[in-house]
Amino acid sequence: MRRVFAAFLTTILISISAICGHRSARLIGGTEANFWRVTFATGFLALWAFTFGQGLAGAGLPLFLISGLLGIGLGDVTYFQALPRLGPRLTLLLVQCLTAPFAALIEWLWLGTTLSLAQMLAGGVTLAGVALALAPKEHIHLSARDRAIGLAAGVVAALGGAAGAVFSRKAYAVLAAANETVDPATAGFQRVLAGCIVSGVALLIVKRNMIRREVAEDAAAPNATREKWRRVWFWIVLNSLAGQTLAVSCMQWAFETTPTGIVLPIVALSPIVVIPMSYMIDGERPSVRSLIGGLIGVAGVIALTMTRH
Repeated sequence: MRRVFAAFLTTILISISAICGHRSARLIGGTEANFWRVTFATGFLALWAFTFGQGLAGAGLPLFLISGLLGIGLGDVTYFQALPRLGPRLTLLLVQCLTAPFAALIEWLWLGTTLSLAQMLAGGVTLAGVALALAPKEHIHLSARDRAIGLAAGVVAALGGAAGAVFSRKAYAVLAAANETVDPATAGFQRVLAGCIVSGVALLIVKRNMIRREVAEDAAAPNATREKWRRVWFWIVLNSLAGQTLAVSCMQWAFETTPTGIVLPIVALSPIVVIPMSYMIDGERPSVRSLIGGLIGVAGVIALTMTRH
């Protein structure tokens, strides 16, 4: 029950992170906002890991690093490529609804973890609620190229997140076989550290061309950059604390004993939790369909929790 609670807590933290991430991305761009949130989280978690945790020790370190490369690195970078092409609602629908079944399939093929029929049905109800709540109200007119790139990026983001989750599960199995343990924050640090590398490479690719344009077009660009940071630092720090620091740690706590096919459908409720937050902060009124989808998703999570008993 504690591990399911950890998944619920992850959902709340990811929802807060999404609000902050949206604000910061509007100010400095998605790739840069993603890099800085991961960088701050790496620093926060490193402070814990090298003070109270195990640092870079443990038999599961290589697997946690691969998990971070796939989930936090590849998954987040490609997510931000899908976002401007498909829009936030369609991107969330695609990524959140594919990550859980991808993870359950990978874990079944690799680790042999199976779910009961009741658990699969409850997870399906949860994902159906998310899909209903996030389905676009009308057809989005996209060019064939943007649609293809956006869909491909969204699928890769879901695969990256799913594979990263399963590698975390495998890391805990390796630790158990070696009679070792690792606290969730240390595991989160080892994952985020690897993800920071991928995010940094993506930022360098994007920033190189950006710097060239700024130098060629606007000599006052440094002043504009300082002004943007004055407005964005709060959202980046809060995003980093809520998302890649606390949420990643809570997710690792859940993965320690709970299959990805159970944890990820609960985490998939995070876009639904964003609905009331967006209404309170940005005044975005939810539709009736969003509310109905939220109720269905919550019902699925309750059923999924009951199957754990």
